[in-house]
Amino acid sequence: MRKDLAAPLRPAWAEIDLGAIRHNARVLASHVAPAELCAVVKAWAYGHGPVRTARAALEGGATWLGVALVEEGRQLRAAHISAPILLLSEAVPPAMSEVVRSGLTPTVYTQQGVDALAAAVVTHDLDEPFPVHVKVDTGMHRVGATPDDAVKLAADIAGRPGLELQGLWTHFAVADEPASTYTERQLERFHEVVDRLGQLGVRPPLLHAANSAAALANPDWALSMVRCGIALYGLAPSKELVDQAPCPALRPAMSLRALVSHVKEVERGERLSYGLRYELAQRSVVATVPLGYADGVTRSLSARGGEVLIGGHRLPISGTITMDQLLVDCGPDADVAVGDVVVLLGRQGGEEITAWELADRTGTIAYEVVCGVSARVPRVYR
Repeated sequence: MRKDLAAPLRPAWAEIDLGAIRHNARVLASHVAPAELCAVVKAWAYGHGPVRTARAALEGGATWLGVALVEEGRQLRAAHISAPILLLSEAVPPAMSEVVRSGLTPTVYTQQGVDALAAAVVTHDLDEPFPVHVKVDTGMHRVGATPDDAVKLAADIAGRPGLELQGLWTHFAVADEPASTYTERQLERFHEVVDRLGQLGVRPPLLHAANSAAALANPDWALSMVRCGIALYGLAPSKELVDQAPCPALRPAMSLRALVSHVKEVERGERLSYGLRYELAQRSVVATVPLGYADGVTRSLSARGGEVLIGGHRLPISGTITMDQLLVDCGPDADVAVGDVVVLLGRQGGEEITAWELADRTGTIAYEVVCGVSARVPRVYR
């Protein structure tokens, strides 16, 4: 059986296809043009690695990057990435000085945040006003200023000589549910804020509301910019959008692979792994795979029909997934050997295990599947 990667110190890895990320960025940028594309690379780029992902996305046509944390933005700056980086949540007041020092574009939605940012700008003695975006809560109710407060904050920022109101934005709660009309209501509330600011003579040049789901389902909602996360990595934002254009043109960027670490024949009637919950119906070849729940292969797959690919064939995960390893029932007289490639996420031959398949089996979403591949799994880029 083909061994298509030399074994590293630990024979397990997540393979990241940078060409797929560049391709996806091109597809998304074209789909929403002339709006700009902000590539969201928070949460360690959804498990893909932020620096490599950011560079690939920018090469593919993204003009902005989005992160959740000041530390995430600082990591990109340390890698000499100069593109605009939007902080998607308001930084705590003590962090505003680092926001300014690192040249990150902050989001604010409280008066405390505006005041802290303005104070930080003064201490850095900048030559030009510092750009800032205001987030409006139009109905998701996670973070963001109410429409009334957003108007006040935006007007306050526009009147401060050290700050520049560069952007105004909101976030949709159910854009991944195409049948819902709630997204349209959120967009109407957002435009009401824009209109109220216009009456005050305040016109931020960048307006953005669409996440991946909204950008894919309705590019007319793109406004000045879209913020795409999950679609950048080649995954549909929901099962309802999997077959909707341009989702079929996107290419999944992550696969999770390992090499068989141990093989043995086990007699019919024997039980496998912790709890002895899996009983062999016949004498069988059992393969050990060096990935477990500490790597992001969730334990619940054990009881929910989880499978892997070996030699292009689907084979069942057998018995309880342990912290570092799992077992596979390969069947009687199976031609499986130590060093054979096992695919837990991705394609092998004519078969594919997708992130949405794993999500369906474990009662979650594809986002959590890729974000859950832990940091101890080496990333291999191609």
